Amino acid sequence: MREIVQRSEPLTPYTAGELMSVLAQLAMFADAQGYPPGAESWLSRELIERFILVGTNASKCSRGNYRTKLHRLREAVLGPDCQTGKPVKLSAATAAKPYTDSEVARLWYWADGQPTDELRAGCRLLLCLGRGCGLDSPEIIPLRAHDIRRPGNGAAVVHIRGRRERQVVCRRAWERPLLHEAARFDGQVSYLFRPRSGARGKNTVTNFLARCHHAPSTPTLVMGRLRATWLVELIEQCVPLPVIVAAAGLDTLHGLSRILPHVRGMAAGPAADLLRGDL
Repeated sequence: MREIVQRSEPLTPYTAGELMSVLAQLAMFADAQGYPPGAESWLSRELIERFILVGTNASKCSRGNYRTKLHRLREAVLGPDCQTGKPVKLSAATAAKPYTDSEVARLWYWADGQPTDELRAGCRLLLCLGRGCGLDSPEIIPLRAHDIRRPGNGAAVVHIRGRRERQVVCRRAWERPLLHEAARFDGQVSYLFRPRSGARGKNTVTNFLARCHHAPSTPTLVMGRLRATWLVELIEQCVPLPVIVAAAGLDTLHGLSRILPHVRGMAAGPAADLLRGDL
């Protein structure tokens, strides 16, 4: 990696440290995807675009920054080349687009079809926590098995650690598979997701998904889209907004603005009843 960066230094406006940081992330992603090491492999336009889409949990702004640096690095080391297609559009709406019911069903079928027990359990768990509880990757990574609790009413309650500490009640349709995954630990003190891995880096979920086998007819599993699906369902079922904001760990309603275009409208009759106060 140092040799690649050194070759580019006179031709880019970035420091060696800036380029090394993003190239190291790309290299780890490439290795997890089975790409051979080297500039021609790492800096292919296709791999850069795949890394930007599914290889990092960074914000839209940061991903755009990564893309610019990597393409400048590519041009400096390999020369300009626009023959392999246009860069994909970074749209905030894409990450907020909910899955359809059929897409979620295909994702569950895809999870069960993974080749190892570890991959199957991990994918099922991500679906339960994302679609059933609205958790994002930073909240899933530190979870312990005993953070999944079952009060007397049979529900599944998740205790979220960290800055947005709270309790989230799992959606009814997802509580049984979530409790089943948690029960595998039989009271052991263990991480819930990837229990055999001691590393809890910010890319733990992304790196895991990069190892999964993908099916052409199945959408990519994106935690942000699972969370958006959960939020839209709560809004459409008329759950009070203060309840949604608290469960989602939000400070304001502004965090819901990106998903509102995906919320279905209500028929005139029920809408009038709600507005009048006939609940």
